[in-house]
Amino acid sequence: MAVAVIVLAAGQGTRMNSDLPKVLHPLGAAPLLAHALAAAVTLEPSRLVVVAGHGADLVRRAVATTHPEAEVVEQSEQLGTGHAVAAALPALAGFEGRVVVLYGDTPFIRPETLTMMTETEAEVVVLGFEAADPGRYGRLVTGPSGLERIVEFKDATPEERAITLCNSGVICADATLLAELVAGLTNANAAGEYYLTDSIAAARAGAHSVAVVTCPEAETLGINTRAELAAAEALFQARARAEALENGVTLTAPETVFFALDTWIGRDALIGPNVVFGPGVTIESGAEVRAFCHLEGCHISRGATVGPFARLRPGAELAEDVHVGNFVEIKNAILDEGVKVGHLTYLGDAHVGERTNIGAGTITCNYDGVMKHHTEIGADAFIGSDTMLVAPVTVGAGALTGSGSVITEDVPPGAVALGRAKQTNKPGLAAKLFDRLRAEKARRGEGKA
Repeated sequence: MAVAVIVLAAGQGTRMNSDLPKVLHPLGAAPLLAHALAAAVTLEPSRLVVVAGHGADLVRRAVATTHPEAEVVEQSEQLGTGHAVAAALPALAGFEGRVVVLYGDTPFIRPETLTMMTETEAEVVVLGFEAADPGRYGRLVTGPSGLERIVEFKDATPEERAITLCNSGVICADATLLAELVAGLTNANAAGEYYLTDSIAAARAGAHSVAVVTCPEAETLGINTRAELAAAEALFQARARAEALENGVTLTAPETVFFALDTWIGRDALIGPNVVFGPGVTIESGAEVRAFCHLEGCHISRGATVGPFARLRPGAELAEDVHVGNFVEIKNAILDEGVKVGHLTYLGDAHVGERTNIGAGTITCNYDGVMKHHTEIGADAFIGSDTMLVAPVTVGAGALTGSGSVITEDVPPGAVALGRAKQTNKPGLAAKLFDRLRAEKARRGEGKA
């Protein structure tokens, strides 16, 4: 059966005390909304609709970046969850199948849980959880025929408050029935809002079947405050670390490694302590990332080693057996097989050929203040320490640059390029200069250094 997904992402999140829409606050280096969308797409939905409100333009841009196939609709006034679903329904015109309603600030619902909901035969399915401390959650009152009603805490009797089966807010329903139920909602309540939860009573009154699917409480965690966001980050990282270990990745100090939502690491890779993964990182099996590295938007191939203290920025592509050492930064650069970049180097907007050695202190001078320029280095070249490669420039295969050179012109294959001033020695001058400096220091009354 076809599935559509509506993700509610219109709330301001006033308790976050932020100008940023709540669903765009980062969790695992990705917006909260991206987590909900990642779960949604596992259902392979025929239509995916995001309801935006506060900061709608920012939400629209974020969705376009991560899930351009999604349609964003705007809820101009935030008048409750039922009102938000009503805003999304025109985008589902003509759709026949089941509709799942998710929340952009609830990042942990698993694909398996959503699949279970869509495969349950009842016309309406509600996601519930057994709460360790039910608190002020709405209670799910069940009977022989399934879910009978949802009771808000403030309206519950003492017996109903004793129920530990609570409402997550996530529902799945037939598209036609959902439209009918939402159209029948009223705002006859203290808040003057249209609540999606009221559709359950309407479904039961119409003799429609309503069932409950349950999941662990942690899946339903919603984010409303900075403290809850911090707790969610800790939970996300703990899960990501456990999954990496289970998949055959070695983490020498798991509690110090931080993952992003889309981090992908192959088995038998080795990750040292204090490594941070930003978005867009893939690491092949057998690669090693040593301590205190920061990686983002990069690809590391089998047998490559990175770090310690290295930074790989977006567009960094490391082929097999590449070595990137300490205090090296790579940005928008391709390093072919066997390249060695030992230390204290910046390579940006560059391509380095196979087996080339890059000496310490090398810099590709890629930015002229307005535009970026490309550096091309051939295979088996040797770039001497402290070489400045002023792009655009090409160093041919098998060429060599002398240490301390500033290379402003192309270097032919197999050539040696020297681009530095001629050295001049002045015998005895150093002692005279030191004597003069010490005398001046004494005149000023300064002490020893």
